Amino acid sequence: MARKTAEQREAVKKMREIAKSNKAVMKKYETEKKRKNVPASEYQTTMKNPNNILEIDNLHTYFYTDMGIVRSVNGVNIEIPQGKTVALVGESGCGKSVTSLSIMKLVRGPSGQITNGEIRYNRPGGAIDIVKTPIKEMQTIRGNEISMIFQEPMTSLNPVFRIGAQIDEAIKLHRPDVKKDDVKKQTIKMLELVGIARAEGVYSCFPHELSGGMRQRVMIAMSLCCNPKMIIADEPTTALDVTIQAQVLELLRDLKDKIDASILLITHDLGVVAEMADYVVVMYAGRIVEQGTSHEVFLNPKHPYTIGLIKSKPVVNQVVDRLYSIPGSVPNPVHLPNHCYFKDRCDKADGRCNSGIPELRNIDDEHKVACHLYKEGNK
Repeated sequence: MARKTAEQREAVKKMREIAKSNKAVMKKYETEKKRKNVPASEYQTTMKNPNNILEIDNLHTYFYTDMGIVRSVNGVNIEIPQGKTVALVGESGCGKSVTSLSIMKLVRGPSGQITNGEIRYNRPGGAIDIVKTPIKEMQTIRGNEISMIFQEPMTSLNPVFRIGAQIDEAIKLHRPDVKKDDVKKQTIKMLELVGIARAEGVYSCFPHELSGGMRQRVMIAMSLCCNPKMIIADEPTTALDVTIQAQVLELLRDLKDKIDASILLITHDLGVVAEMADYVVVMYAGRIVEQGTSHEVFLNPKHPYTIGLIKSKPVVNQVVDRLYSIPGSVPNPVHLPNHCYFKDRCDKADGRCNSGIPELRNIDDEHKVACHLYKEGNK
């Protein structure tokens, strides 16, 4: 067997050093999370805007691997107003789903950790910082006050339990006011609410007996059974055909109005965004590059990445030889550059793009962009 070269020995040594360093950091965060009897004063906070249901402020969520630290979410700021829909868009791997898991405090440890920032949630009894909230308290919020529709219903539903039993469990856990005999009635009512015609039959089915569209409706019913104040929909229409997509989106919109909930819609489909969202947040390589009202972002996009996303969407009744695609690829999240992350893919890049990472700047009352091409108030 050939001896290891000096370069290979150095690489192994470096990996061991990284692993040792990561172990100490992960242990620190895990110990903090497992604290018991945390006083409420430690995680109580104040909303910057009382009209918001959720405020994400300078959020950092990292994954500690043997290759280095993966900065999946790297200083994200998002505001979700009460009763509105905010769409979080971007390419696969840009940090959208990790942001949603951070809100639910479901980032898989010990390798995944929220290392910095605040997630302020406007509860009826007073605002709290989810980052500092103990797990026991979060269990009363998940599914009850903040609910999540996961990306793939087949992997989110338990294959060995019937549909009814899984929704019953959520109601029993979070709504002790519902009598035992009324739990099944409430479950069937929720299945009917999401447009399932033969609700009693579906109640007794296993997940594999249902189509993708039906499973997605079941997931929506499960997420809404406790009348949450906020719904996180992570790619809710990815695995569905166009007809079912339209039905699910229409359903979400109607249900949001009925229970006066807010929605964080995570997607890469700009057609869905245009139809559903009040506000749009564009994410790239773990950072926000543009945000504003749906009207502003679609009709007056500023960041070259946003322009590229919109340009790459097919247009009805327009014949083209080849669909546009943004050249290049997202930078390695372990070795992020110290300049604009989009510079190497940008057709408008110039010398200014090497001068550090651009911060979000206001170019209008409700429109922000992180690009060196724009200065504060410069439209």
